[in-house]
Amino acid sequence: MRQPVKTEPFARGGVSATSLPLPTLLSQTLVAFTIEFDNEFEHRSPHRTTRHGRAGPGAGPWLTSMVMYSNLMRLVPAEGATVRKLRHQARTDRLSLTGMERWGHIVVAPDPADPRAKPPQADWVVRPTAKGRMAQEVWRSLFQVIEERWVARFGSDAIGSLRDALIAVVTRIEIALPEYLPVVAYDMCARVLEDAQPAEPGAAAGMHLAALLAKALLAFALEYERESDVSLALGANLLRVLGEEPVRMSDLPRLSDVSKEAIATSVNFLKARGYALVEAAPFASRGKAVRLTAKGSEARRAYQRLLAAVEERWQDRFGEDAIGNLRRSLEPLVGDTEAESPLFAGLKPYPDGWRASVRRPELLPHYPMVLHRGGYPDGS
Repeated sequence: MRQPVKTEPFARGGVSATSLPLPTLLSQTLVAFTIEFDNEFEHRSPHRTTRHGRAGPGAGPWLTSMVMYSNLMRLVPAEGATVRKLRHQARTDRLSLTGMERWGHIVVAPDPADPRAKPPQADWVVRPTAKGRMAQEVWRSLFQVIEERWVARFGSDAIGSLRDALIAVVTRIEIALPEYLPVVAYDMCARVLEDAQPAEPGAAAGMHLAALLAKALLAFALEYERESDVSLALGANLLRVLGEEPVRMSDLPRLSDVSKEAIATSVNFLKARGYALVEAAPFASRGKAVRLTAKGSEARRAYQRLLAAVEERWQDRFGEDAIGNLRRSLEPLVGDTEAESPLFAGLKPYPDGWRASVRRPELLPHYPMVLHRGGYPDGS
């Protein structure tokens, strides 16, 4: 008998993992892996940041998140590759080439062998800098490091079951997808190349854990967003915590656990499209508050309904056992309550890391906010 899909994604804390939607379980697990990975990369690799300046021997490139490796730098060979080829391999044109060049990871320039006076940018060549090659080496080694930590922390049976459950789903995704969620635009929608390419048979078995999580989550988001006027990122992180009563803007980063920069962009989008109003915060001498309009409240209800509908479709498409196994493998990692999630065991930053100087998260995002600011999954 089909298990009912849970449709209670709006509580703000103290929520059982069994009541969370499938994309939330995938998201929080992926975000936790990414933050732990990023903390380790920062600790091991020479780099620069705004707060900490230079770290490590020499002047390393600007610090960025794992997404910049997964969707770009892992594909850039020492001899270089064209922009066109990289987009094709990455399955997204959201490669952040301008940022990654400015941050010292790559050089993007016309091919000296191209006889044309002004070749199109798609034919320009992307090459890693010396700093970029150093970063590539560190990034490449860390997937196994973090996955081995997870095996030690959660147990080989738990991580093995998670891998098997993810492979069972990802193997049946028919199109090739990026290895991480692409950097989003203003509307926060997930976008991949429209010229759908078939997924490589058997490739899922050799993927690292983060790629499996990301592909499953991205496939869900793409299906959801084909039928929604509001992205899954906006629904999960903003509509979920807003209502018709005003919520202080300053409280939204804590309620959603995404950065204030991501909140500002998201609120501007919702306001411009008539989903939200921004007004003076009640009972305060300063600050702003946000509340949903009638249109926004309906979008919030639609978000809840569509989450359940897509998960039920996945039970039909992939099989109730496959989706049930995936949920059961994720729920113990997320835990009985979000605020006490076992995933937090690996999120303590190194004392000299940039996350050590910012507010410790109380929750994990219900959907990654991957911005152009460096690709960090909480929009930092």
